[in-house]
Amino acid sequence: MSRVVLTTGANSGIGLAVAVEIARRGHTSVATVRNEARAIDLKEHAHAAGVDVDIALLDVTDADQCEEVIAAHQPDAIVNNAGFGLTAPMEAVSDDDARRVLETMLVAPMRLARLAIPTMRARGGGRIVNVSSILGRVTMPLTGWYQAAKHGLEAASDALRVEVARDGISVTLVEPGFVRTSLLDRMDDDAQRFAHHGYDRAYERAARALGLARPFMSTPEDAAGVIANVIDARAPKARCTVGLDARWLDATNGLVPTGVRDRLTRVGSGL
Repeated sequence: MSRVVLTTGANSGIGLAVAVEIARRGHTSVATVRNEARAIDLKEHAHAAGVDVDIALLDVTDADQCEEVIAAHQPDAIVNNAGFGLTAPMEAVSDDDARRVLETMLVAPMRLARLAIPTMRARGGGRIVNVSSILGRVTMPLTGWYQAAKHGLEAASDALRVEVARDGISVTLVEPGFVRTSLLDRMDDDAQRFAHHGYDRAYERAARALGLARPFMSTPEDAAGVIANVIDARAPKARCTVGLDARWLDATNGLVPTGVRDRLTRVGSGL
């Protein structure tokens, strides 16, 4: 069945790969970006991939824009992917930055779902795919507010899934591990921005670990394939992990006592 699939945050990384893969599979792919410059880049990428992608301008933190885009496209499926990384100690994050994280990666996905559900219900079904992270299931230092948003998205999605199941609407959490995207590149900028808080060694160790792990990380295309499979599935799963690291962290998270895990994390990260 061909569907209208709206993907947020489609200018790069997972969102871009999803927008292209959805179109490649014969669906109407509506991809959102925040400004015209990113729209041009997306259009060029889609052309190079040999697919047609409809582009909509959307800042997911703007409630009016969200309402306009949903009304204009009336999607059968939404892929809530828009987000950004914030690598910072909890004590260094301002209220404004914390709100921006939560508004982008928790409030906005649920707002878009809320706006789309009435039309999905009237049609007898729909798909909502919320791109979380394995950091929505486990935690580590320097990513506390990002994790807070993803943990919250997991809880809200679990509640929503049960609430709309009777209407034929599925809600799936996709939980990638570390993916080779621009989100990882922001870590250097964050390290400089928050350097005066005394976490230099932790930043250095985290950067070294990510550098060593990069060859083994999943790609945006890996995640896009999983997400497109959810859109196409007859009975989508509630959760889908992406990457060996995500599956390993998920399987081992509850096996080590919290105190031991904290100690190991502190030793590994130099805290």
